[in-house]
Amino acid sequence: MSEKGLTTISLKKINRSKVYQYIYKARQTSKMQIVQDLQMGLSTVSQNLNLLEQEGLIDRSEYLESTGGRKAQAIQIVSDFRISIGIGILKNMFHITAVDLYGNAFYTDTIQQPYSNTEEYYKKLTDKIREFIAEHPYPEEKILGISIATQGITSLDNSTVIYGSILNNTGMRVENFSRYLPYPCHLEHDSKSAAFLELWNHQELDSAVVFLLNRNLGGAVITDHKIHQGRSMHSGTIEHMCTDPEGPLCYCGNHGCLETYCSANSLEQSAGMPVKEFFPLLREKKSPRLTSLWEDYLKHLAFAMRNLNLIVDAPIIISGYLAPYFTEEDINQLLEHINSSSPFPIGRSQILVGTHGQYTPAIGAALFYVDQFIRSV
Repeated sequence: MSEKGLTTISLKKINRSKVYQYIYKARQTSKMQIVQDLQMGLSTVSQNLNLLEQEGLIDRSEYLESTGGRKAQAIQIVSDFRISIGIGILKNMFHITAVDLYGNAFYTDTIQQPYSNTEEYYKKLTDKIREFIAEHPYPEEKILGISIATQGITSLDNSTVIYGSILNNTGMRVENFSRYLPYPCHLEHDSKSAAFLELWNHQELDSAVVFLLNRNLGGAVITDHKIHQGRSMHSGTIEHMCTDPEGPLCYCGNHGCLETYCSANSLEQSAGMPVKEFFPLLREKKSPRLTSLWEDYLKHLAFAMRNLNLIVDAPIIISGYLAPYFTEEDINQLLEHINSSSPFPIGRSQILVGTHGQYTPAIGAALFYVDQFIRSV
């Protein structure tokens, strides 16, 4: 093929991608708006819109509100043209979700299944994934892949868990799942998956520190709009920040890690009740013991936030299982604790709160394949 031919094909692909990306970001637009903003010829835009519609990638069945003349066609992507499945593995259960091309989780479920690093476990889990897919009205060809968030630090190529003390899953491999599933599979540290979701939801942020307040604590650092991995992939493991060398024993073998004070498990252990019972009773403000316990929790959390803010001067995102339970009063208490001991006070706008609760890692994991697809069109 001639150089000119290659250039023509490349240009067509670039134009097609530009038009689709524009529609994706705009969510809903018109043909003339695309022409104007992309400074692309009307015929070129029309050709690409026809092609994208034929492929099923966009929809033009609706109309925009009239501004005085003829109503323009409303152009938007078909958000369920492809879907991605996300899994979040915990000690006694796993979460499963399906998301569309905008990252909206339209199906979520929690399945009780104790983890064990055995073929029997992986076979049972993948069988459940197949059942989940079969129960919902989406053909298999729409599924981009299965992305698994696990409690454990993964290798640089995301093929293997290289540190998995919580689940005892060191050595878990992506092949443990892919051998039983007819879809691409991806393995990721749950904290990094959670951070990816928060970054997806806060595109305006260049940097941030994520506190994943799950059953076990986790975290991540975002710099230059990317999740910082570190040389050994353990960047952001705030759960092992030592707050008291004489404190409680952590699963890592050391004492006084933030994990022992600020994980959901540690909160439940101190309260003597499940989280879903603790917070309603706390909000009644009738138990001095629960109030004191929560204040102590917030002090430890603020201690870590204050120290990390001195290293990474960026917004703080509270994410995961406990995040939806935080009230404005709780945020103000955190700010008081942080600012009372820091030479560089932070404002209310510097603390953000996630909204996806316990499904955060699973949804974030699913976004891996969504992001790949959007970039590839």
